[in-house]
Amino acid sequence: MGSIGRYIFRTTLGAFAMVLVCVTTLMWITQALRNVDLMTNQGQTILVFVALTSLIIPLLVMLIAPIALMIAVAHVLNKLGNDSELIVMNAAGMRPWQVFRPFLAAGMVVAVMVAAISFYLSPKSLRDLRRWATQVRAEFVANNITPGRFATITQLTLHVRARESNGQLTGLLIDDRRNPKERVTIVAEKGDMLTNDRGVYLLLQNGSAQRREAGKRDPTLVGFTEYAFDLSRVAPNAGTIRYSVQERFTRGLLNPPADDPMFIEQPGQFMAELHNRITAPLYPIAFLVVTFAFLGAPRTTRQSRIMSLVSAIVVAAAIRTVGFVGIVAGARAPAALLLPYIALAITFMLGFWAIARGIIIEPPALVVNAGTALIEGVLRRSAVLLGQAR
Repeated sequence: MGSIGRYIFRTTLGAFAMVLVCVTTLMWITQALRNVDLMTNQGQTILVFVALTSLIIPLLVMLIAPIALMIAVAHVLNKLGNDSELIVMNAAGMRPWQVFRPFLAAGMVVAVMVAAISFYLSPKSLRDLRRWATQVRAEFVANNITPGRFATITQLTLHVRARESNGQLTGLLIDDRRNPKERVTIVAEKGDMLTNDRGVYLLLQNGSAQRREAGKRDPTLVGFTEYAFDLSRVAPNAGTIRYSVQERFTRGLLNPPADDPMFIEQPGQFMAELHNRITAPLYPIAFLVVTFAFLGAPRTTRQSRIMSLVSAIVVAAAIRTVGFVGIVAGARAPAALLLPYIALAITFMLGFWAIARGIIIEPPALVVNAGTALIEGVLRRSAVLLGQAR
């Protein structure tokens, strides 16, 4: 890669990074606002709020990266075209494929990044997000119990004598009346919070549980040294942790446990998600090929690139739509999983063929004329409205 290639490579990656950071930040803010109740209702600090909501960033980066690369490539090609650099390169004997190689190198860097996020970082972050959010909401019940006072939550009464400096609760009384057929009263000396993949529990030590069934006079009294009381059904939105398909690691999709309830209910979702992760790194390359095929050929400054850019956006949107439909439909009809691969294969074959031959791909003249007339009409209408406003 010569000096020109290094210049194109650096410029493309720089523009890509800027677009990716800006768009991802905007999307993250919109998603973070949906969890603002962690501070207002759950009493968490701003650091916990930022750390918790930031776990969705890898998923956003994976979805935005192909679009950001397309915008970066279009920007660089438009800059090279406006400065007549593409024409100079062509006159100097550089073939379109030689100009395309530094763009392809930048696309490979983006594809590797997306692959790492798709296969590992995104599911890990989503798992941590689910586990942390469940723990925060479940701990809300225990952390807001005032020692020496009775707290009632949905027909469940809790009383704690004291809270130690390490967070351990002492002198616990739990009166559970949520089940109309049975009333349970638990007394324990100590209690600790326990969080695992099954949910959030209050681990009680050295106590007794009294159960009184409806219609019976005598209760049943059972002593225990350790007893796990499920807080998942008490805390708001804190059910038993059940990871979705997107939150499973790739090895879990390749070889899911035969007794997995979700695999038994929706086995096609596992295969669809696996193919979605396989095709994710290919979309940045596909969008790059489409963009360069429409905008990479040298043009004079009098030749407009607007319609070619619009055409590239439409084709890229169609490719992504076919992939999305194939993955969604593939959960029920496995044959539909071939659609993303077919769309990507056609894109690569036609795109590389057009780039290698230096063909200028432009929409039909009818479409160009209609688009030009529409733009001119909008500009004239805008001028009239501005004149009336003055």
